[in-house]
Amino acid sequence: MKMGRRVNVIGVGMTKFAKPGASDEYNVMAAEAARAAIADAGVQFLEIEQAFAGYVYGDSTCGQRAIYEVGLTGIPVVNVNNNCATGSTALFLAKQAVAGGLAECVLAVGFEKMEKGALGSKYNDRLNPIDKHFSVMARAQELTAAPAAAQMFGGAGREYMAKYGAKKETFAKIAEKARSHAKNNPNAIFNQPLTVDEVLASEEVFAPLTRYQCCPPTCGAAAAILCSDEFAKKHGISKPVWIAGQAMTTDTESSFGSSMMKMVGYDMAAAAAKKVYEESGCGPDEVDVVELHDCFTANELITYEALGLCKVGGAERFIWDGDNTYGGKYVVNPSGGLLSKGHPLGATGLAQCAELVWQLRNQGGGRQVSGASVGLQHNLGLGGACVVTMYRI
Repeated sequence: MKMGRRVNVIGVGMTKFAKPGASDEYNVMAAEAARAAIADAGVQFLEIEQAFAGYVYGDSTCGQRAIYEVGLTGIPVVNVNNNCATGSTALFLAKQAVAGGLAECVLAVGFEKMEKGALGSKYNDRLNPIDKHFSVMARAQELTAAPAAAQMFGGAGREYMAKYGAKKETFAKIAEKARSHAKNNPNAIFNQPLTVDEVLASEEVFAPLTRYQCCPPTCGAAAAILCSDEFAKKHGISKPVWIAGQAMTTDTESSFGSSMMKMVGYDMAAAAAKKVYEESGCGPDEVDVVELHDCFTANELITYEALGLCKVGGAERFIWDGDNTYGGKYVVNPSGGLLSKGHPLGATGLAQCAELVWQLRNQGGGRQVSGASVGLQHNLGLGGACVVTMYRI
């Protein structure tokens, strides 16, 4: 694989995430995040040569509407939609533009203004790209009235339980951890701590998942400024966070067999992680902090193994030993993750990027991971796409 030029993340920004009905319009949120990233980078909008705008629900040129709020310089604006991996797909494209020498400074922005209700209910008519996944789900279990996404990821959790004997409390423990991290994140929706018992006592959605184990529909925006080494040097940035490795994978035949775990992205994540570890020369044992796509607790659990954070079949012990939180081997989702911070589809990947950049700069506030110098990001969208990114300082 040709590496291209080194790519740095010199500016990040995000809005405070909000519940549906409590946010600004998408263009206002996107412009706020973009301006914050530009200010953080210490550059002018006139220096940005390209923009990649990610969102899932909206018209075909919402990206232009959002970017025009920031400036009218006539730069290319590319609209990106890759389901829940949209934000990191915009980041992936921006990184390619810089690495390939096509641009010196690029903006990636993601945003979403969502409606109330679960994906797979009123959004069902918009889920055509993942129809093939429903055929796998139908073969694996009887469909219920539960939201489609909950059935998919809940089914993956059931498969894991049957295969390795994991307890339902183990999944709830992930939600407890997410809330404990989010209490120190002012941008998160849910900051109130929860116990395992409280998580389990919440309404069952699709066993083993209860309501507090499912991420909420969310509105928000996030952005990042990427540049070359030459551009960073020109602006006096001597030690920027840089992307040491990045890979995007999509579905293979294994996604459409009999395994629900593979159907929701296990193999995509494992393949992307393998490529990133090889490209970066940095294995999972060297990672300090992780932002992982915890749309449901079941996905966080199986992704520990897909990313090589623990051995196959070892996720339950990994969780109860505290190796996914402060004082353990890794700190996973110091932001609170999608479960507590929220999941505005187009913004999620770039919000993960922002969190890891802040962590590596020692700007994490009360959730700072001590001495963090290597960060790993995992962003998943069914349909399907998985983007894994390694950051270093």
